[in-house]
Amino acid sequence: MKLNHINLLVADVNEARKFLEKYFQLHTRTSRGKSFAVLSDESGFVLTLMKGTAVNYPKTFHIGFVQENEEQVNHINQRLRDDGFDVESPKRAHGWTFYVNAPGGFTVEVLCPADNIPN
Repeated sequence: MKLNHINLLVADVNEARKFLEKYFQLHTRTSRGKSFAVLSDESGFVLTLMKGTAVNYPKTFHIGFVQENEEQVNHINQRLRDDGFDVESPKRAHGWTFYVNAPGGFTVEVLCPADNIPN
C-alpha cells in the first residue's frame, strides 16, 4: 500500500502553495481561488491545501522533504535564509536536517537521512 495524498489546513493557501513550489518542486494541478489547491510531485504524491481560519497543528507535527545528500539540504537552507526565512543551520540528528515554519502555519523538515550520509 502506498500513501497517496495528504490534506493540510493552512491560513494562506496561495502563500503556502508558492512556498512549496519554489523550494520543494511541487506543481499546482488545480486551485480554487484562495481556498483550495492541489499540488503534486514527479512521483505522483498529492498534497492538498485547504483554507482554514484556526490553523493549530500540534508542536511536533510537520511534513518532510527527503534530499539525496547533505549538499541539497544545505542549498535549500541557504535559499530560505537568502529569502528572509528564520531557519537554523542544519544539524546532525536522525540525519542532516533542519526545520522551517512555512507560510500558512505548518512546519517543514528538510532531511538527508543518516543512511545517505557517507561515513
